[in-house]
Amino acid sequence: MVYTGRILSVGMNNDGKPFVAYRVSSRSFPNRQCLKFENRAAIVPIEGFENDIYKNTYIAYNCLRIVDGVAVISNGSQTDVIADKIALGMNIRDAMAYSLLTMDYEKDDYNTPRIAGAVTSTDAEDEYECYIGIVNDNKILVEAVPFGDAAFISTYGSQVPDKVEFDAKGATESAKFIFDEGTFANYEKPVTSCAAVFDGEWTIDVYNP
Repeated sequence: MVYTGRILSVGMNNDGKPFVAYRVSSRSFPNRQCLKFENRAAIVPIEGFENDIYKNTYIAYNCLRIVDGVAVISNGSQTDVIADKIALGMNIRDAMAYSLLTMDYEKDDYNTPRIAGAVTSTDAEDEYECYIGIVNDNKILVEAVPFGDAAFISTYGSQVPDKVEFDAKGATESAKFIFDEGTFANYEKPVTSCAAVFDGEWTIDVYNP
């Protein structure tokens, strides 16, 4: 198995539904969970490890937000910046590029890249938009994911979008799928995960083993 760090996946699942999914993999701060709220999900320390946020300010954040019908997913506080820009009328590509460029990679011991993705709530090809992106210490990339496809990206592994078969349907299945199923079973040290799937409306769920 390979350690690839944080992972996110966006696009359309094998059922033809738009989705976003995210997994925390961690060697340094494994004592975390994902909490579900009405239109968002957040990564936070588990009970007894709240003081970890003083050791590393990057470990707690909203990882998922639904705004104006768009699902935004990321490995850090850029989730909120992207969502806020979309709410103000900026298109998905520009909101992601702006947020990744201005926030830059995380200034921790590993220069951890920021990764992000966003997808619209429609399965109509002429209205559908999906983007995935990354900023690290030597590049910034925001790339469209074609209609009908799914892609994933990670912080320490292959830092380019890779096509993936996302063989899960609802949010509950999808949160578990990115945690340790399919392609994602090849990557070690999973901690917690979440997903949102659009089927008439966005549904969010989390997986905390």
